[in-house]
Amino acid sequence: MSDKIIDFLKKGLEEKVYPGAVLLVAQGEDILCFHNVGNRAISPKPLPMEKDTIFDLASLTKPLATALAAMKLVDDGMLDLDAPISSLIHPFPWKDKAGITPRLLLNHCSGLADWKPLYLNLIKLPPKDRKPTARRLIMEGPLAKEPQSVSLYSDLGFILLEWIIELAAGHDLSSFLDAALYRSLGLKTLYLDTIDIGPAYPRDSYAATEDCPWRKEIMQGHVHDENAFALGGHSGHAGLFGTAFDVFTLTTMVMNAYHSDGAALINGETARTFLSRQGLVPNSTWALGWDTPSVKGSSSGDCFSSSSIGHTGFTGTSVWIDLEKRVTVVFLTNRVHPSRSNEKIKGFRPELHNLIMRELGYC
Repeated sequence: MSDKIIDFLKKGLEEKVYPGAVLLVAQGEDILCFHNVGNRAISPKPLPMEKDTIFDLASLTKPLATALAAMKLVDDGMLDLDAPISSLIHPFPWKDKAGITPRLLLNHCSGLADWKPLYLNLIKLPPKDRKPTARRLIMEGPLAKEPQSVSLYSDLGFILLEWIIELAAGHDLSSFLDAALYRSLGLKTLYLDTIDIGPAYPRDSYAATEDCPWRKEIMQGHVHDENAFALGGHSGHAGLFGTAFDVFTLTTMVMNAYHSDGAALINGETARTFLSRQGLVPNSTWALGWDTPSVKGSSSGDCFSSSSIGHTGFTGTSVWIDLEKRVTVVFLTNRVHPSRSNEKIKGFRPELHNLIMRELGYC
């Protein structure tokens, strides 16, 4: 690819879109561009960005951990997407939520609210009590909308999905992913954070995120998301860490499964179910755990085909995959370092994707 891509990444630095970034562009399994710019930290001391910098992937946890675990469980006959969660959780006293299914949760149309500051109360509890309490509080709270009436992006729904996956798998989310998928793919840096054992790698290996006023420190090596932090480091909505290359390795497996008719880590039919728009509510762009391009204003830009999947993360991370053209763009930044008030990436990201697709002749 031409120097235009690198020049545009440098422009992002100059315009303070982010302190640093790693970009990986691939066609199929062939990497066409793999470049790092800027710094993985600027405070308390500058540290240069490297290709193997480990990022807090934020909401990429939803497709790359939680939805992927659900996909594997469905593939193995251990989870029914359309079974009401009242048949999975016992006892189940919450009648207004009895008809919610894993499919509705994965599609962000369960009717659950988008977010609540659960951490403010959870952090006061012993660690072992926090996840059960969070789940109970979500279930006891009112629905924001009727299930399957509107699309409402919900962290709370993915916190519940972690619970559903645990019940179906008989293991916690992290252990199940490691055993079923991550380790067999050789993903050495892709893991779910655990607060009480410290960072898995030296602190300087990580892209720093916010100078957090709540925790009174620059977050580097532990999850930025407050609810995930209070829940021990991760839940179904956030807490996944990894490098650009490991994200690419994992998404390549997903893309290959989508095109497969034979045996693989994930069956082709299952992959195609998860990676396709569900049409459960009008005008929704959501597949299962993944988004697809909207007609206007997509973070993918204007050039990805309708057969594309993607997701963004609050810390400044994103991945978009054109399943038709087999183009993958992994774009990881630390745009919240040192402050989450920097939102310039919202305009920068689609321009970058458009430039990449023009370079490849697809726009």
